Amino acid sequence: MRELAKKSPRCPGCGAAAASTEEQQLRLENAMLRAKIERLLGNLGNPAADKLAAPASPSRSARAIRPISSGSGSVADGCGGVVGLSGHDRTRILELAGRALRELTTMCSSGEPLWVRSVETGRDVLNYDEHVRLFQCGDDPAGDQRAGWSVEVSRETGVVYLDKTQLVNAFMDVNQWMELFPTMISKAVTLSVIRAGENDDKDGVVQLMFAEVQTLTPLIPTREVHFLRHCKKLTADKWAVVDVSLDDVEPDAQTSSTACKCLKKPSGCVIEEQTNGCKVTWVEHATCRNAAVPSVYRLAAASGLAFGARRWVAALRLQCERMVFSMATNIPTRDSTGVATLAGRRSVLKLAHRMASSLCRVIGGSRDLAWSGLASNRGGGGAGHGVRVTSRRNVGNPGEPQGLIACAVLSAWLPVNPAALFDFLRDESRRHEWDVMLPPGRPVRSCVSVAKGKDRGNCVKAYAATSPAGDQDGEWILQDSSTSPCESTVAYAAVDAAALRPVIDGHDSSGVAVLPCGFAVMPDGLESRPAVFTSCRKEEDRAAAEAGGALVTVAFQALASPSPPDAAETVAGLAACALGNIKRALRCEGR
Repeated sequence: MRELAKKSPRCPGCGAAAASTEEQQLRLENAMLRAKIERLLGNLGNPAADKLAAPASPSRSARAIRPISSGSGSVADGCGGVVGLSGHDRTRILELAGRALRELTTMCSSGEPLWVRSVETGRDVLNYDEHVRLFQCGDDPAGDQRAGWSVEVSRETGVVYLDKTQLVNAFMDVNQWMELFPTMISKAVTLSVIRAGENDDKDGVVQLMFAEVQTLTPLIPTREVHFLRHCKKLTADKWAVVDVSLDDVEPDAQTSSTACKCLKKPSGCVIEEQTNGCKVTWVEHATCRNAAVPSVYRLAAASGLAFGARRWVAALRLQCERMVFSMATNIPTRDSTGVATLAGRRSVLKLAHRMASSLCRVIGGSRDLAWSGLASNRGGGGAGHGVRVTSRRNVGNPGEPQGLIACAVLSAWLPVNPAALFDFLRDESRRHEWDVMLPPGRPVRSCVSVAKGKDRGNCVKAYAATSPAGDQDGEWILQDSSTSPCESTVAYAAVDAAALRPVIDGHDSSGVAVLPCGFAVMPDGLESRPAVFTSCRKEEDRAAAEAGGALVTVAFQALASPSPPDAAETVAGLAACALGNIKRALRCEGR
């Protein structure tokens, strides 16, 4: 890792401060983005664009995109300028949005023959022939026959405990959308509002957006997509939000990106309000250029655990539950200890959510983080994939320590049930078995516990390391744990007790600096049809349902000063040591 220059360079001619290398790169990225948006809009007049066959080169980073306020028919170019839309272009965009909406609503509501039930997994599988018959036309109706590209289609249904208005508003506000999916969206921006609703109504809104979607490991490439998002009120109690790519055909485009090229075909969800919450039916349909993925992650990626509808629905349910619990006034005492007021619970949950979201951005392998591998494989065993390190500089964000931050991430497969691994990591009585930062012989005691979901694994806790004198001042450990069928996370950070106590009392937490470490756990994709338990074979069926192992990612962060190279080695060693401790504790060393 490199140390950033302490002084700004000067122009030798006039003496003015010259643009830094990072600023120059950002300007270049802005210019590239401007050209891309102009190309996207220009190709609306090309019939090939309507076939939505392949994406163009993605932009370098969302940092290079400058969002604009709502305004019909204009696109921000990232350089302060605006690319105008002609009336003809705008009409074609709206037609595309309408076609995508009709396809999504049909995909969400149809059964057989469009969808058939898989005998192996019990999940819906798309009948491609029927899909082509219903929606496609032209010489290449499927649009999916290119060598080196693969098609992913999945559908999932779930109930979330948030009303339809809140959900629709969150989907159409890019910041709220990212808050709903912190494990999945590393960056996103609204580029333009093509058509705005009246009186802040979201019905009929069409906007152009960009997003980078991730899995909680840097070993699976992220996916960058530019897409239209269209929101439509179907009935008094039903809304649809559909995404569809606008990119032209560019099968041979080159890019230095590690992100996977991805074309979003009509995807999204239909939201229907019911008496017990909102029923969400989600369809995820994409064509992606094949990317190199380690063998242990291929099944998880192919099964939809990485980018499929089931993960979107699971993530949505988890965050909606967190929002409901943060506002509830009837939380049982056993589920909220050490916090006396509703304001205190909200403040603690807000800080913990910020901490967990920060960890997810580090784990996910975004292109904003230039990962590099160390020469030696510190992971141990054939299932490890080596430690990856990177650095980033925080200047001005009070939510993190100031300065150069070193990060290390290590991913591995373990022959352990994912739920059992998650329970082990959040078990305070066994924390000393893996926590490399905990002083030897210093057990921790829970001082604060705040529930944020019905599952006991969804909670926030604050631990104090008990000293020989029984003193619990000094540093506490703030920990956020979350679990869903697709992934679980444990994020924790050392926080001064003097800084945390005002948060517990209900004061603002935005100035509390946290630098989280933690874990992400997901199933390895080896699954069978959901077990049907019977009285005579209950244990055997349960064992079959729990077959397979866990994919775990360990992340450590630390301030890099005074020596960045030494800091990189240190955090890498901590990540490898923590993984080794977990393997020993769970008796899976060398496997």
